[in-house]
Amino acid sequence: MNALAATNRNFKRAARLLGLDSKLEQSLLIPFREIKVECTIPKDDGTLASFVGFRVQHDNARGPMKGGIRYHPEVDPDEVNALAQLMTWKTAVANIPYGGAKGGIGCSPSDLSISELERLTRVFTQKIHDLIGIHTDVPAPDMGTNPQTMAWILDEYSKFHGYSPAVVTGKPIDLGGSLGRDAATGRGALFATEALLNEHGKSIAGQRFVIQGFGNVGSWAAKLIHEQGGKVVAVSDITGAIKNEKGIDIESLFKHVKETRGVKGFHDAHPIDANSILVEDCDVLIPAALGGVINKDNANEIKAKYIIEAANHPTDPEADEILSKKGVTILPDIYANSGGVTVSYFEWVQNIQGFMWDEKKVNDELKTYMTRGFKDVKEMCKTHNCDLRMGAFTLGVNRVARATVLRGWEA
Repeated sequence: MNALAATNRNFKRAARLLGLDSKLEQSLLIPFREIKVECTIPKDDGTLASFVGFRVQHDNARGPMKGGIRYHPEVDPDEVNALAQLMTWKTAVANIPYGGAKGGIGCSPSDLSISELERLTRVFTQKIHDLIGIHTDVPAPDMGTNPQTMAWILDEYSKFHGYSPAVVTGKPIDLGGSLGRDAATGRGALFATEALLNEHGKSIAGQRFVIQGFGNVGSWAAKLIHEQGGKVVAVSDITGAIKNEKGIDIESLFKHVKETRGVKGFHDAHPIDANSILVEDCDVLIPAALGGVINKDNANEIKAKYIIEAANHPTDPEADEILSKKGVTILPDIYANSGGVTVSYFEWVQNIQGFMWDEKKVNDELKTYMTRGFKDVKEMCKTHNCDLRMGAFTLGVNRVARATVLRGWEA
């Protein structure tokens, strides 16, 4: 089942639990606007190249739309629609005043020079500048984009609208980016894990963790879990997978990854098959890489008691059912990885106020939001007698539905 079908299915189940009428349900699903633009740039060798840029703006009932911009060769419209919709529910679960969006350009960033990427980003911004904005739609980095991409968008947008640092988040610190943004998704996943374990009378310390993915989210989660006394026993990335029953020394692993660009060959752990990372023996499994990795083929083999979805849509619906029968508790992506968008919100607030926070305030506020978010999700689980995924979906959908009705938008 693809991401869009799975997201629609979760939405429909939540709508049924909430008893939404069918017209309102339909209007919540349809995107507010889909934008598709041609971006033609001169390449360094003087030839012209054309790329397709797009933006799906899903819902703005609760505030400006918010979501990443990805540069990737295979940009699937269905997936972008699903991710835009997920952002609508995710921002509502986090209780920040945004709706959902997603976009990008169909290109291979590794095949383009820095100056070609800059020209492409600026042309894309010229085409959509009147459709994004501080109070309309606020982009952020995603796959294949980074703070530098956001700096180019900010500069190009500002040529039309005056200096507007709040038009994008995930910016470099020197242009109004927030301290703590880099670690935000990983740190949010840590706070989410803490909230879940505390409810079961446990803490991070002494638990055994397996982390799939050692990019921004996975590496920060590993570092912070290690600092709290958690034992990270296995880690994987695109280069391979490693394991040490006694616990991997994360600081040494960071140095190794910096030098060799991957976890493969780390001296203080033995290599294992990357495909077996999800079924290694542990207490807590954190998929922090790609979607759809936990499926009906491997769900029966999973030994973890808790799964924290730091990636988007890592668990297929079929796997969901198998795991719930096994008694595995899954903390869903729309809550577990919302630390990133929450700190993006803090960045936007700081830019609008023109007053920057220190890192301690950012992290303290994030902890408050993640802890309160968990309580809100649990409340919905009790009300509707459902699991955490449906608790989060009913929470998000209910907040968006209420805003839609209050604004007089229902059909």
